[in-house]
Amino acid sequence: MGATAQPRLGIVDAHHHLWTRARHQQPWIDPVTMAAIDADFEADDLAAAAGAVGVTRTVVVQTVASEAETRDLLTIAAGSELVTGVVGWVDLTAADVAARLERLCEATGGDRLVGIRHLVQDEPDPGFLDRADVRRGITAVGAAGLVFDLLVRDHQLPGAVRLARDLPDVRFVLDHLGKPALRRGELGEWMRDLGALARLPNTAAKLSGLVTEADWSTWTPASLRPVVRTALECFGPERLMFGSDWPVCLLATSYREWIATLSELLEECDAGAQAMIWHRTARRIYGLDDR
Repeated sequence: MGATAQPRLGIVDAHHHLWTRARHQQPWIDPVTMAAIDADFEADDLAAAAGAVGVTRTVVVQTVASEAETRDLLTIAAGSELVTGVVGWVDLTAADVAARLERLCEATGGDRLVGIRHLVQDEPDPGFLDRADVRRGITAVGAAGLVFDLLVRDHQLPGAVRLARDLPDVRFVLDHLGKPALRRGELGEWMRDLGALARLPNTAAKLSGLVTEADWSTWTPASLRPVVRTALECFGPERLMFGSDWPVCLLATSYREWIATLSELLEECDAGAQAMIWHRTARRIYGLDDR
């Protein structure tokens, strides 16, 4: 990779994780293939990694289906100048989902709750996002003034399109660009479906998680360029935001190298567009300046 200048001021990392396994197990981590992240990653580790690359604000995102984890993340945010927002979890199908959201907002650090996410990528039901009970829960998320983060795989994007189209009052953020099939190199349907989602004005997306969708050991900036260029064409910089996906990114790259890679891929954008992607979009969509 060439020596590309990295952004130095005000980076907002709109997508990273924290976990302490003694409190919240991470069953999705394979200790053999994912040895690089089979460890605890806590607030001090984040501060060291993010501070070294010019990140000044972050949004921490849930990893397990647990309100207890969300409360722990809110507590961390309450004591942090770095972690400004939390995307948590709540049972979308619970009859009292609105009350659960209200209790989370009233908990320690609840003013830093900016969104809710569900691990849709792991749902075996292909119609999960079409279910009435799920949509009722997502509607409650929007009514609470929160964003709904969409964690879907590429083949689930049509369901995300239907959801965002049918719930225009909810703001949706697509994590990891919908996980394009970079390893297989099959991007045609993903490009079509990403474009359909982007045509809906209540949607935005994160430039995150791409290196782990590619081959972990052989990816190059050039191999990621088609998906980043497609995202720019579909959403524009005003609806795109940077995310490190740290520490998951460590499976394929470092925090610093991902920032350098994305800097290289955004060279064709002017300074204003780059500023949107590096910090302005995340601050606006997640309301970080109010927290």
